[in-house]
Amino acid sequence: MDAHITPGDVGGTVRAPPSKSYTHRAILAAGYSDGAVVRSPLDSADTRATARAVEAFGGTVDRDPDAEASGGTDEVAFAIDGFAGDPAVPADVIDCANSGTTTRLVAGAAGLANGGTVLTGDASLRSRPQGPLLDALEQLGARADSTRGNGQAPLVVFGPISGGDVAIPGDVSSQYITALLLAGAASDEGITIDLTTDLKSAPYVDITLEVLADFGVDAGPIGSDTAAGADGFRVAGGQRYAPDDGTYTVPGDFSSISYLAAAGAVAAAPDDAVTVRGAVESAQGDTAIVDVLERMGADVEWDRADATIHARRSDLSGVEVDVGDTPDLLPTIAALGAVADGETRIVNCEHVRYKETDRVSAMVEELSAMGASVTEDPDTLTIHGGESDLHGATVDGRGDHRLVMALSVAALVADGETTVQGAEHVDVSFPDFFRTLADLGVDVDLG
Repeated sequence: MDAHITPGDVGGTVRAPPSKSYTHRAILAAGYSDGAVVRSPLDSADTRATARAVEAFGGTVDRDPDAEASGGTDEVAFAIDGFAGDPAVPADVIDCANSGTTTRLVAGAAGLANGGTVLTGDASLRSRPQGPLLDALEQLGARADSTRGNGQAPLVVFGPISGGDVAIPGDVSSQYITALLLAGAASDEGITIDLTTDLKSAPYVDITLEVLADFGVDAGPIGSDTAAGADGFRVAGGQRYAPDDGTYTVPGDFSSISYLAAAGAVAAAPDDAVTVRGAVESAQGDTAIVDVLERMGADVEWDRADATIHARRSDLSGVEVDVGDTPDLLPTIAALGAVADGETRIVNCEHVRYKETDRVSAMVEELSAMGASVTEDPDTLTIHGGESDLHGATVDGRGDHRLVMALSVAALVADGETTVQGAEHVDVSFPDFFRTLADLGVDVDLG
Protein backbone atom coordinates (compact mmCIF):
# COMPACT_ATOMS: atom_id res chain seq x y z
CA MET A 1 0.00 0.00 0.00
CA ASP A 2 1.22 3.51 -0.82
CA ALA A 3 0.62 6.64 1.25
CA HIS A 4 0.37 9.84 -0.79
CA ILE A 5 1.09 12.80 1.50
CA THR A 6 0.49 16.43 0.58
CA PRO A 7 2.46 18.94 2.68
CA GLY A 8 0.53 21.30 4.91
CA ASP A 9 -0.04 22.63 8.40
CA VAL A 10 -1.01 20.32 11.25
CA GLY A 11 -2.57 20.78 14.65
CA GLY A 12 -4.89 19.26 17.20
CA THR A 13 -4.95 16.73 20.01
CA VAL A 14 -4.30 13.01 19.57
CA ARG A 15 -3.51 10.08 21.84
CA ALA A 16 -0.27 8.13 21.76
CA PRO A 17 -0.58 4.42 21.04
CA PRO A 18 0.42 2.02 23.83
CA SER A 19 4.07 1.04 24.08
CA LYS A 20 5.15 -1.86 21.91
CA SER A 21 8.12 -2.63 24.17
CA TYR A 22 5.99 -2.80 27.30
CA THR A 23 3.25 -4.77 25.54
CA HIS A 24 5.62 -7.52 24.38
CA ARG A 25 7.00 -7.91 27.89
CA ALA A 26 3.60 -7.73 29.58
CA ILE A 27 2.03 -10.37 27.31
CA LEU A 28 4.90 -12.77 27.90
CA ALA A 29 5.05 -12.00 31.63
CA ALA A 30 1.31 -12.77 31.83
CA GLY A 31 2.07 -15.96 29.91
CA TYR A 32 4.59 -16.94 32.57
CA SER A 33 1.91 -16.31 35.23
CA ASP A 34 -1.13 -18.34 36.27
CA GLY A 35 -3.17 -15.67 34.53
CA ALA A 36 -3.47 -11.88 34.26
CA VAL A 37 -5.28 -9.10 32.40
CA VAL A 38 -3.12 -6.73 30.35
CA ARG A 39 -4.94 -3.41 29.93
CA SER A 40 -4.34 -0.96 27.08
CA PRO A 41 -1.90 -3.19 25.18
CA LEU A 42 -0.73 -2.29 21.69
CA ASP A 43 -2.71 -4.60 19.41
CA SER A 44 -0.36 -4.77 16.42
CA ALA A 45 1.26 -7.29 14.11
CA ASP A 46 4.36 -7.60 16.33
CA THR A 47 2.54 -7.97 19.63
CA ARG A 48 0.09 -10.47 18.12
CA ALA A 49 3.15 -12.59 17.28
CA THR A 50 4.08 -12.66 20.97
CA ALA A 51 0.49 -13.55 21.89
CA ARG A 52 0.60 -16.47 19.43
CA ALA A 53 3.80 -17.70 21.08
CA VAL A 54 2.14 -17.66 24.53
CA GLU A 55 -0.64 -19.80 23.08
CA ALA A 56 1.89 -22.14 21.47
CA PHE A 57 3.37 -22.74 24.93
CA GLY A 58 -0.05 -23.69 26.33
CA GLY A 59 -1.57 -20.37 27.37
CA THR A 60 -4.52 -18.50 25.90
CA VAL A 61 -4.83 -14.81 24.95
CA ASP A 62 -8.33 -13.38 24.52
CA ARG A 63 -9.84 -9.94 24.37
CA ASP A 64 -11.57 -9.24 27.67
CA PRO A 65 -14.90 -7.51 26.96
CA ASP A 66 -15.57 -6.90 30.68
CA ALA A 67 -12.21 -5.14 31.10
CA GLU A 68 -12.81 -3.14 27.95
CA ALA A 69 -16.24 -2.06 29.15
CA SER A 70 -14.88 -0.91 32.50
CA GLY A 71 -11.98 0.89 30.89
CA GLY A 72 -13.95 2.70 28.19
CA THR A 73 -15.00 1.84 24.67
CA ASP A 74 -11.59 2.64 23.19
CA GLU A 75 -9.59 0.52 25.61
CA VAL A 76 -8.34 -2.89 24.58
CA ALA A 77 -7.64 -5.51 27.23
CA PHE A 78 -6.16 -8.99 26.91
CA ALA A 79 -7.23 -11.72 29.33
CA ILE A 80 -4.30 -14.14 29.43
CA ASP A 81 -4.45 -17.61 30.90
CA GLY A 82 -0.77 -18.35 31.43
CA PHE A 83 1.33 -21.50 31.36
CA ALA A 84 2.46 -20.86 34.97
CA GLY A 85 6.19 -20.83 34.29
CA ASP A 86 6.13 -24.26 32.64
CA PRO A 87 5.87 -23.80 28.85
CA ALA A 88 4.64 -26.82 26.92
CA VAL A 89 6.52 -28.01 23.85
CA PRO A 90 4.77 -26.30 20.91
CA ALA A 91 2.84 -28.56 18.56
CA ASP A 92 3.99 -26.52 15.55
CA VAL A 93 6.58 -24.00 14.44
CA ILE A 94 6.18 -20.56 16.07
CA ASP A 95 5.92 -17.93 13.34
CA CYS A 96 7.28 -14.65 14.73
CA ALA A 97 6.47 -12.83 11.47
CA ASN A 98 8.52 -9.58 11.41
CA SER A 99 9.00 -9.33 15.18
CA GLY A 100 12.60 -9.65 16.30
CA THR A 101 11.50 -8.87 19.85
CA THR A 102 9.15 -11.86 19.83
CA THR A 103 11.88 -14.15 18.49
CA ARG A 104 14.39 -13.24 21.16
CA LEU A 105 12.07 -13.09 24.16
CA VAL A 106 10.33 -16.32 23.15
CA ALA A 107 13.65 -18.13 22.61
CA GLY A 108 14.23 -17.72 26.34
CA ALA A 109 10.87 -19.31 27.12
CA ALA A 110 11.68 -22.12 24.67
CA GLY A 111 14.74 -22.90 26.77
CA LEU A 112 12.42 -23.88 29.64
CA ALA A 113 10.32 -26.31 27.59
CA ASN A 114 11.09 -30.01 27.92
CA GLY A 115 11.65 -30.59 24.22
CA GLY A 116 12.24 -28.71 20.97
CA THR A 117 10.81 -25.37 19.80
CA VAL A 118 11.26 -24.02 16.27
CA LEU A 119 11.15 -20.23 15.72
CA THR A 120 11.05 -18.54 12.34
CA GLY A 121 9.61 -15.48 10.60
CA ASP A 122 9.67 -13.43 7.43
CA ALA A 123 12.73 -12.72 5.27
CA SER A 124 13.71 -9.63 7.27
CA LEU A 125 13.53 -11.45 10.58
CA ARG A 126 15.56 -14.35 9.18
CA SER A 127 18.42 -11.92 8.48
CA ARG A 128 18.82 -10.63 12.06
CA PRO A 129 21.56 -11.82 14.43
CA GLN A 130 20.58 -14.30 17.15
CA GLY A 131 23.93 -16.06 17.68
CA PRO A 132 24.83 -14.60 21.10
CA LEU A 133 21.45 -15.61 22.53
CA LEU A 134 21.79 -19.14 21.15
CA ASP A 135 25.24 -19.35 22.72
CA ALA A 136 23.86 -18.12 26.05
CA LEU A 137 21.14 -20.76 26.05
CA GLU A 138 23.73 -23.44 25.35
CA GLN A 139 25.82 -22.19 28.29
CA LEU A 140 22.72 -22.80 30.41
CA GLY A 141 22.37 -26.38 29.18
CA ALA A 142 19.99 -26.07 26.23
CA ARG A 143 20.70 -27.16 22.69
CA ALA A 144 20.19 -24.05 20.58
CA ASP A 145 20.91 -23.99 16.86
CA SER A 146 20.43 -21.89 13.77
CA THR A 147 19.22 -24.28 11.07
CA ARG A 148 21.51 -22.59 8.53
CA GLY A 149 24.44 -22.37 10.94
CA ASN A 150 24.64 -18.59 10.52
CA GLY A 151 23.18 -17.45 13.84
CA GLN A 152 19.92 -16.42 12.17
CA ALA A 153 16.39 -17.87 12.17
CA PRO A 154 15.01 -20.45 11.72
CA LEU A 155 16.10 -21.36 15.24
CA VAL A 156 15.70 -24.68 17.08
CA VAL A 157 15.88 -24.65 20.89
CA PHE A 158 15.82 -27.85 22.98
CA GLY A 159 15.34 -27.49 26.74
CA PRO A 160 14.88 -27.62 29.58
CA ILE A 161 17.39 -25.35 31.26
CA SER A 162 17.49 -25.08 35.05
CA GLY A 163 19.41 -21.81 35.25
CA GLY A 164 23.00 -20.92 36.08
CA ASP A 165 25.67 -18.43 35.03
CA VAL A 166 26.00 -17.06 31.53
CA ALA A 167 28.34 -14.63 29.75
CA ILE A 168 26.96 -12.59 26.85
CA PRO A 169 27.87 -9.40 24.95
CA GLY A 170 25.72 -6.36 25.64
CA ASP A 171 26.41 -4.43 22.44
CA VAL A 172 24.42 -6.49 19.93
CA SER A 173 20.90 -6.51 21.36
CA SER A 174 19.54 -5.73 24.82
CA GLN A 175 16.69 -8.12 23.99
CA TYR A 176 19.02 -11.05 24.70
CA ILE A 177 19.28 -9.83 28.30
CA THR A 178 15.51 -9.40 28.52
CA ALA A 179 14.90 -12.95 27.27
CA LEU A 180 17.20 -14.42 29.92
CA LEU A 181 15.74 -12.33 32.75
CA LEU A 182 12.16 -13.28 31.87
CA ALA A 183 13.01 -16.98 31.65
CA GLY A 184 15.35 -16.92 34.65
CA ALA A 185 12.59 -16.06 37.10
CA ALA A 186 10.72 -19.23 36.08
CA SER A 187 13.84 -21.45 36.11
CA ASP A 188 14.79 -23.59 39.10
CA GLU A 189 18.12 -21.93 39.91
CA GLY A 190 17.75 -18.45 38.47
CA ILE A 191 20.21 -16.86 36.06
CA THR A 192 23.23 -14.63 36.61
CA ILE A 193 24.27 -12.70 33.50
CA ASP A 194 27.84 -11.44 33.03
CA LEU A 195 28.15 -8.76 30.34
CA THR A 196 31.32 -9.20 28.28
CA THR A 197 30.91 -5.79 26.58
CA ASP A 198 29.18 -2.54 27.51
CA LEU A 199 25.39 -2.66 27.28
CA LYS A 200 23.72 -0.70 24.49
CA SER A 201 20.02 0.20 24.55
CA ALA A 202 20.17 -0.01 28.35
CA PRO A 203 16.79 1.69 28.91
CA TYR A 204 15.08 -1.30 27.28
CA VAL A 205 16.49 -3.53 30.04
CA ASP A 206 15.22 -1.00 32.59
CA ILE A 207 11.79 -1.45 30.99
CA THR A 208 12.13 -5.19 31.49
CA LEU A 209 13.11 -4.76 35.15
CA GLU A 210 10.15 -2.41 35.65
CA VAL A 211 7.69 -4.90 34.13
CA LEU A 212 9.19 -7.76 36.16
CA ALA A 213 8.77 -5.74 39.36
CA ASP A 214 5.16 -4.95 38.45
CA PHE A 215 4.57 -8.70 38.05
CA GLY A 216 6.12 -9.36 41.48
CA VAL A 217 9.45 -10.68 40.19
CA ASP A 218 12.71 -9.69 41.88
CA ALA A 219 15.55 -9.00 39.44
CA GLY A 220 18.21 -6.33 39.13
CA PRO A 221 21.52 -5.08 37.76
CA ILE A 222 24.92 -5.96 39.23
CA GLY A 223 27.29 -3.10 40.00
CA SER A 224 24.80 -0.32 39.22
CA ASP A 225 21.40 0.97 40.28
CA THR A 226 20.16 0.90 36.67
CA ALA A 227 20.93 -1.07 33.53
CA ALA A 228 23.30 1.63 32.29
CA GLY A 229 26.76 0.87 33.62
CA ALA A 230 25.79 -2.55 34.95
CA ASP A 231 28.36 -5.36 34.97
CA GLY A 232 25.56 -7.87 34.63
CA PHE A 233 22.15 -8.90 35.97
CA ARG A 234 20.72 -11.40 38.41
CA VAL A 235 17.26 -12.92 38.69
CA ALA A 236 16.41 -15.54 41.31
CA GLY A 237 14.68 -18.72 40.18
CA GLY A 238 11.43 -20.26 41.35
CA GLN A 239 9.56 -16.96 41.33
CA ARG A 240 5.87 -16.53 40.58
CA TYR A 241 4.62 -13.96 38.10
CA ALA A 242 1.62 -12.20 39.67
CA PRO A 243 0.76 -8.50 39.13
CA ASP A 244 -1.22 -6.60 41.77
CA ASP A 245 -4.96 -7.31 41.47
CA GLY A 246 -4.14 -9.58 38.53
CA THR A 247 -3.88 -6.64 36.10
CA TYR A 248 -1.17 -4.64 34.35
CA THR A 249 -1.65 -1.42 32.34
CA VAL A 250 0.64 -0.55 29.42
CA PRO A 251 1.90 3.08 29.18
CA GLY A 252 2.01 5.18 26.00
CA ASP A 253 4.78 4.58 23.46
CA PHE A 254 7.48 7.26 23.17
CA SER A 255 8.91 5.80 19.97
CA SER A 256 5.53 6.52 18.37
CA ILE A 257 5.19 9.85 20.19
CA SER A 258 8.45 10.92 18.53
CA TYR A 259 6.78 11.10 15.10
CA LEU A 260 3.85 13.14 16.40
CA ALA A 261 6.03 15.56 18.36
CA ALA A 262 8.33 15.91 15.34
CA ALA A 263 5.32 16.64 13.13
CA GLY A 264 4.32 19.46 15.46
CA ALA A 265 7.87 20.87 15.56
CA VAL A 266 8.16 21.04 11.76
CA ALA A 267 4.59 21.61 10.55
CA ALA A 268 2.24 22.89 13.27
CA ALA A 269 0.01 25.68 12.02
CA PRO A 270 0.70 29.21 13.31
CA ASP A 271 -0.91 29.71 16.73
CA ASP A 272 -1.58 25.97 16.94
CA ALA A 273 0.25 22.91 18.27
CA VAL A 274 0.26 19.15 18.15
CA THR A 275 -0.84 17.88 21.55
CA VAL A 276 -0.15 14.25 22.39
CA ARG A 277 -1.93 12.63 25.33
CA GLY A 278 -0.76 9.45 27.04
CA ALA A 279 2.87 10.57 27.45
CA VAL A 280 3.26 8.78 30.80
CA GLU A 281 6.68 9.05 32.43
CA SER A 282 8.37 5.63 32.44
CA ALA A 283 11.68 3.86 31.91
CA GLN A 284 11.46 4.28 28.14
CA GLY A 285 14.71 5.62 26.73
CA ASP A 286 12.85 7.22 23.85
CA THR A 287 11.56 9.91 26.20
CA ALA A 288 14.88 11.43 25.06
CA ILE A 289 13.02 12.77 21.99
CA VAL A 290 11.79 15.65 24.17
CA ASP A 291 15.37 16.61 25.07
CA VAL A 292 16.50 16.24 21.43
CA LEU A 293 13.73 18.53 20.23
CA GLU A 294 14.53 21.09 22.92
CA ARG A 295 18.23 21.07 22.00
CA MET A 296 17.28 21.61 18.36
CA GLY A 297 15.33 24.70 19.40
CA ALA A 298 11.82 23.32 19.28
CA ASP A 299 9.00 24.83 21.31
CA VAL A 300 8.03 21.60 23.06
CA GLU A 301 6.54 21.13 26.52
CA TRP A 302 6.06 17.86 28.41
CA ASP A 303 3.52 18.20 31.20
CA ARG A 304 4.43 15.08 33.15
CA ALA A 305 1.62 15.50 35.67
CA ASP A 306 -0.93 15.56 32.86
CA ALA A 307 1.00 13.05 30.69
CA THR A 308 0.73 15.46 27.76
CA ILE A 309 3.22 16.81 25.21
CA HIS A 310 2.68 20.03 23.23
CA ALA A 311 4.87 20.71 20.16
CA ARG A 312 4.77 23.89 18.08
CA ARG A 313 6.46 24.76 14.79
CA SER A 314 9.93 26.11 15.40
CA ASP A 315 13.14 27.03 13.61
CA LEU A 316 15.34 24.01 14.25
CA SER A 317 19.13 23.81 14.39
CA GLY A 318 21.30 20.75 13.94
CA VAL A 319 22.77 18.98 16.97
CA GLU A 320 24.76 15.83 17.75
CA VAL A 321 22.74 12.95 19.18
CA ASP A 322 24.09 9.67 20.58
CA VAL A 323 21.56 6.88 19.91
CA GLY A 324 23.48 4.13 21.67
CA ASP A 325 20.56 3.72 24.09
CA THR A 326 17.78 4.95 21.77
CA PRO A 327 18.20 3.24 18.39
CA ASP A 328 14.53 3.55 17.43
CA LEU A 329 14.82 7.36 17.43
CA LEU A 330 17.34 7.44 14.58
CA PRO A 331 14.79 7.72 11.73
CA THR A 332 12.87 10.49 13.52
CA ILE A 333 16.03 12.48 14.28
CA ALA A 334 17.24 12.04 10.70
CA ALA A 335 13.97 13.48 9.38
CA LEU A 336 14.25 16.42 11.79
CA GLY A 337 17.84 16.98 10.69
CA ALA A 338 16.74 17.27 7.07
CA VAL A 339 14.52 20.22 8.09
CA ALA A 340 16.94 21.85 10.55
CA ASP A 341 19.56 24.48 9.85
CA GLY A 342 23.13 23.28 10.05
CA GLU A 343 24.50 19.80 10.58
CA THR A 344 22.86 17.01 12.57
CA ARG A 345 25.18 14.15 13.52
CA ILE A 346 23.70 10.88 14.81
CA VAL A 347 26.51 8.94 16.46
CA ASN A 348 26.98 5.51 18.05
CA CYS A 349 24.49 4.04 15.59
CA GLU A 350 26.14 0.97 14.08
CA HIS A 351 23.73 -1.33 15.97
CA VAL A 352 20.82 0.41 14.22
CA ARG A 353 21.91 -1.36 11.03
CA TYR A 354 20.57 -4.64 12.45
CA LYS A 355 16.89 -3.79 12.72
CA GLU A 356 14.08 -4.55 10.24
CA THR A 357 16.47 -3.09 7.70
CA ASP A 358 19.79 -1.23 7.80
CA ARG A 359 18.12 1.95 9.01
CA VAL A 360 21.29 4.03 8.66
CA SER A 361 21.82 3.39 4.95
CA ALA A 362 18.08 3.33 4.29
CA MET A 363 17.57 6.84 5.70
CA VAL A 364 20.56 8.08 3.69
CA GLU A 365 19.08 6.77 0.45
CA GLU A 366 15.46 7.74 1.02
CA LEU A 367 16.10 11.23 2.41
CA SER A 368 18.53 11.80 -0.46
CA ALA A 369 15.73 10.93 -2.88
CA MET A 370 13.75 13.77 -1.26
CA GLY A 371 16.58 16.26 -1.75
CA ALA A 372 18.39 16.00 1.58
CA SER A 373 22.16 15.98 1.79
CA VAL A 374 23.06 12.95 3.92
CA THR A 375 26.29 11.01 4.45
CA GLU A 376 27.19 7.97 6.51
CA ASP A 377 30.12 6.30 8.21
CA PRO A 378 29.91 2.90 9.88
CA ASP A 379 28.86 4.41 13.22
CA THR A 380 27.65 7.90 12.24
CA LEU A 381 24.83 9.39 10.17
CA THR A 382 25.23 13.05 9.20
CA ILE A 383 22.43 15.20 7.79
CA HIS A 384 23.58 18.45 6.21
CA GLY A 385 20.48 20.54 6.81
CA GLY A 386 21.84 23.72 5.24
CA GLU A 387 22.43 21.85 1.99
CA SER A 388 19.01 20.13 2.02
CA ASP A 389 15.91 21.27 0.16
CA LEU A 390 13.16 18.69 0.55
CA HIS A 391 10.87 17.99 -2.37
CA GLY A 392 8.18 15.44 -3.01
CA ALA A 393 9.35 12.07 -4.26
CA THR A 394 8.52 8.38 -4.21
CA VAL A 395 10.35 6.73 -1.31
CA ASP A 396 10.52 3.12 -0.18
CA GLY A 397 9.66 2.27 3.42
CA ARG A 398 11.72 -0.94 3.05
CA GLY A 399 9.11 -2.95 4.94
CA ASP A 400 10.16 -1.02 8.08
CA HIS A 401 7.45 0.72 10.13
CA ARG A 402 9.86 3.29 11.57
CA LEU A 403 11.14 4.34 8.15
CA VAL A 404 7.57 4.72 6.85
CA MET A 405 6.61 7.01 9.73
CA ALA A 406 9.79 9.10 9.74
CA LEU A 407 9.60 9.68 5.99
CA SER A 408 5.96 10.70 6.41
CA VAL A 409 7.09 13.41 8.84
CA ALA A 410 9.61 14.70 6.30
CA ALA A 411 6.84 14.69 3.68
CA LEU A 412 4.87 17.26 5.70
CA VAL A 413 7.36 19.99 4.74
CA ALA A 414 8.53 18.78 1.32
CA ASP A 415 7.73 20.78 -1.80
CA GLY A 416 5.04 18.70 -3.50
CA GLU A 417 3.43 15.32 -2.86
CA THR A 418 5.45 12.47 -1.43
CA THR A 419 4.54 8.82 -1.97
CA VAL A 420 5.70 6.47 0.79
CA GLN A 421 5.67 2.86 -0.36
CA GLY A 422 4.91 0.04 2.06
CA ALA A 423 2.65 2.16 4.22
CA GLU A 424 0.89 -0.94 5.57
CA HIS A 425 3.93 -1.77 7.68
CA VAL A 426 2.92 0.79 10.32
CA ASP A 427 0.72 -2.05 11.61
CA VAL A 428 3.84 -3.36 13.37
CA SER A 429 3.81 -0.63 16.04
CA PHE A 430 1.29 2.14 15.24
CA PRO A 431 -1.64 0.71 13.27
CA ASP A 432 -3.59 4.00 13.37
CA PHE A 433 -0.66 6.18 12.32
CA PHE A 434 -2.14 7.53 9.10
CA ARG A 435 -5.57 7.98 10.66
CA THR A 436 -3.85 9.96 13.43
CA LEU A 437 -2.08 12.14 10.84
CA ALA A 438 -5.43 12.77 9.18
CA ASP A 439 -6.89 13.77 12.56
CA LEU A 440 -4.08 16.38 12.74
CA GLY A 441 -5.14 17.76 9.38
CA VAL A 442 -2.72 15.97 7.06
CA ASP A 443 -3.93 15.35 3.53
CA VAL A 444 -3.04 11.67 3.20
CA ASP A 445 -4.41 9.27 0.60
CA LEU A 446 -3.82 5.55 1.10
CA GLY A 447 -3.83 4.31 -2.48
